[in-house]
Amino acid sequence: MISFRGIDNRVYYMVDTNQHIQLINFSGCGNTVNANHPVVAQLIIDSLRHWVEEYHVDGFRFDLASCLCRDGKGDPISAPPLIRAISKDDVLKDAKLIAEPWDLGMYQVGSFPNWDRWAEWNGKYRDDVRRFIKGDEGMKSAFATRIAGSSDLYQQNNRKPYHSINFVVAHDGFTLHDLVAYNGKHNDNNGEGGKDGTSDNFSWNCGHEGETGDGTVLFLRQRQMKNFMLALLVSQGTPMILAGDEYCHTNEGNNNWYGQDSKLTYFHWDELERDKDGMSRFLSELIEFRREHPLLGQPEFLRPSGVTWHEDNWDNPESKFLAFTLHGEDPAHGDIYCAFNAHEFSVDVRLPDPPKGCRWARVVDTNLAPPKDFTPGGNKGVEANYAIMAYSSILLLAKQIQ
Repeated sequence: MISFRGIDNRVYYMVDTNQHIQLINFSGCGNTVNANHPVVAQLIIDSLRHWVEEYHVDGFRFDLASCLCRDGKGDPISAPPLIRAISKDDVLKDAKLIAEPWDLGMYQVGSFPNWDRWAEWNGKYRDDVRRFIKGDEGMKSAFATRIAGSSDLYQQNNRKPYHSINFVVAHDGFTLHDLVAYNGKHNDNNGEGGKDGTSDNFSWNCGHEGETGDGTVLFLRQRQMKNFMLALLVSQGTPMILAGDEYCHTNEGNNNWYGQDSKLTYFHWDELERDKDGMSRFLSELIEFRREHPLLGQPEFLRPSGVTWHEDNWDNPESKFLAFTLHGEDPAHGDIYCAFNAHEFSVDVRLPDPPKGCRWARVVDTNLAPPKDFTPGGNKGVEANYAIMAYSSILLLAKQIQ
């Protein structure tokens, strides 16, 4: 009686009247809120306003947001009144609005009703980047599209690259470490017979399932984690990083760990301190590099004059190498060259000519051990021919010759 069901079941929840008023389940929790009923919509709006006005919350991420795009019977609505009301509300006009654009029965990545305001968790970015970096065939074109800001999804309806929330991992699923350490989920501790959690992880254990002392496997895993983070932070759009990935947190292969109250879910400050010269340094420097360079995270989609794809082999499914140059106009922030090699062998490349009066300086080479894997500001320069090692990536910066 103290729940919404006890107050007014048919108002607050979606119900199937053909099934003896059975609650409809698009959330995976057994009941789905009837968000577009006027009374329920007003409750939601009032709640959001309260968080903004009283607690100064600057934005919201809506879990399973496609649930908010259905009527009382669970049927999809093309222009949901609640989504429109949130988008147009005077109190919420400056709040960030981020949708997880799917539920158990609807997938709306790139098509979530948005009124030019809503950003989306880009699930296609996650899947395409995972598949390319781990070496799946036929993924190069999709990888390039995601790196460039997913214009195929977000250039319509006046949306911008920053409406794409790019991510490789999130609170659901594997951590970054487990993405490169497990081929399959290991969820027995959840007490559901291993049936919970997705099996579509696009992960690769790099040659051994789980923990290992094999130095070759561990070095490959380190490279792959850095490859993922480099791809994420050179992509156009808004990057999202899971807390704990900066020190390679593991959930021991558990990809549905929300109910665990153990070391699996704790943030380990001691591990962060021990790793301060490893992955955490690499990622911190990479974030700072992105913040300093306007070619990364541009407000508009890339124009042909702004990028050169060093590629004439788009249609070959066996090709797993991609290189491109971002071109800048400000001499203080020169061109950026990136290359990703997802082959199991090294690739020798002839670097493109840098802008006049500049030289290429290496900022990132994920095949190098710390601290050479990231050189703030770039090293003293590289030769015109560069060997990009197996499962590794590089970032070069055009610097003016002094």
